[in-house]
Amino acid sequence: MPKQHAFEYVAGTTPTKAGDSLAIIYGNDATLRRWAIETLVGDGDWTQFDGETTRWKDLKDDLATASLFDFDAGDKRTLAVRSADKFVSNHRTELEKYVAAPGDSTRFAIELESLASNTRLYKAANKDHLLVYCGNYTDTKQGVTAATRRKFLTGYIASRHQVKLAAGAADALIEMLGEEIGMLDTEVAKLALYVDVGGKIEEPLVRDVVAGWQGKTVWQITDAIASGDAAEALKQLDKLFTGGQKAIALLPQISWSLRRLGMATTIIEHRERSGRPWQFEDILSLAGIRRPAEIQSAKKQLQSMGRPRAIQLLGWLLDADLRLKGTHSAEGRDRFLLE
Repeated sequence: MPKQHAFEYVAGTTPTKAGDSLAIIYGNDATLRRWAIETLVGDGDWTQFDGETTRWKDLKDDLATASLFDFDAGDKRTLAVRSADKFVSNHRTELEKYVAAPGDSTRFAIELESLASNTRLYKAANKDHLLVYCGNYTDTKQGVTAATRRKFLTGYIASRHQVKLAAGAADALIEMLGEEIGMLDTEVAKLALYVDVGGKIEEPLVRDVVAGWQGKTVWQITDAIASGDAAEALKQLDKLFTGGQKAIALLPQISWSLRRLGMATTIIEHRERSGRPWQFEDILSLAGIRRPAEIQSAKKQLQSMGRPRAIQLLGWLLDADLRLKGTHSAEGRDRFLLE
């Protein structure tokens, strides 16, 4: 069975085999992984194992033992190894043998953060079993685009909270909060309190409610960064971390303003190298800064920051984004990087 993305699998937009003997659920988004497992199990009987401590010998007998309550394939008991990256690494040989000829007594589900596509485990699951990718980063090869993420928000997540979500509102949520599905789901749940059951959440409501104190704090951070006041920026950043915000979600919010300043500086440099005249208002407009109040603020920030720093913004932000999704994705290291 070809790989599916959790956006499709969880929402039920693609066919699946409820009685599969094996399911591998992997990807960086913990909420999507949890929802995918819940979709797989449904109301059936299942047992969880911790992938950090479980050994293959702990599972062998259980995998060969059918539930007393199995009446048909749809009632098949599920054994799920959660956070199984270490488990897979330690027992790859045993797993490859099992996947080649899985038993019929139970369904075996493996949940992990990553799985290379060149492994035997991946290839076997992708061919004959259920393989669900639960990543949230934009990657067209993995089926994650702005359109698929928006569709999941306006469809599945909105229906979870008995509301409708406008496309513009969904885009604003991602712009302000990042791509982590759990956080987006939580914010839609909060916004649902502002409309009637079945009502529609529009973009203005998102920007008004979600921004709140958080939006003001993010603005204070970017203002402090522009003026070179590191102490104030770190102070305001600490407030957001204390409030439960994650670095991976905060970077897009902070980047939104700084990226526009970097874009404006890049356009100015290009105009000057080509000998073309330019006006501040025109440049800022091209960079997406069009409101009078924003224009005045951006001018002040660019003047405080200076050309040498401003021209490096885009590179710095890209580097931070790549590191947060790679070498500095672990808790603790992510905050260190952002600070």
